Amino acid sequence: MRYEILGPLRVIDGKNTKTIKAQKVETLLATLVIRSDQVVSTDQLFKEIWGEQPPRSATAGLYVYISQIRKLLRHPGTEATPVLTRPPGYMLTLGHDGLDLHDFTRLLKGGRTHLRNGAYEPAVHSFEHALALCRGPLLADMTHGPILQGFRTWLNEAQLECMESLMDARMALGHHRELVSDLYLLSTEHPLREAFHRQLMLALHHSGSRGDALLVYQKARRTLREELGVEPGPALQDIQRTILTEHRH
Repeated sequence: MRYEILGPLRVIDGKNTKTIKAQKVETLLATLVIRSDQVVSTDQLFKEIWGEQPPRSATAGLYVYISQIRKLLRHPGTEATPVLTRPPGYMLTLGHDGLDLHDFTRLLKGGRTHLRNGAYEPAVHSFEHALALCRGPLLADMTHGPILQGFRTWLNEAQLECMESLMDARMALGHHRELVSDLYLLSTEHPLREAFHRQLMLALHHSGSRGDALLVYQKARRTLREELGVEPGPALQDIQRTILTEHRH
């Protein structure tokens, strides 16, 4: 069996893909999967499912949802279940089951190591495979509690780091011109993320478009000043200086 949490939650059992239509049950299973092999207390589960003010029937409701999840995850012909009752709450045991989150973190870590060591082709391979596991938004509009909210924040940041590192690795391989359009898109979608502006400036500069690279700096500077009241960081300023200096020579 394999759990997939990097997008809408699904459980893949052989050729069968199982999804959950009931929102509260999906929230419960997502929380247990994210915290797999750890006990999640009933109080924590209440917060994830209902927020700060769970109803009086929360304990009974949680018991019903746990039963539904156990039924969903039970292998045919067996009573064994990966969802265990462990005071003060419940725990989902992975055992030999797969989890896309573990694959993602392994690929991201491997990509970082390759990038640090100058192994750019393997780095590109690792980052691309990690990003391919991310299938879309996680449990849209369902994150009441800190576990799911924290996971969503972490995943968004990890995906952006993965994308930045992928662009760095591709540029180290000399693919500047091919990356310009992707970097325009990324810097527009994430206007406060200086790394994408820096990469776009580099890609344009190495493609012979110095003027466009300097325009990117001016636009990024304007955005940062208007939105955050700050000047661009040293990395962006250094690239601007490098381009201006080379232009004069």
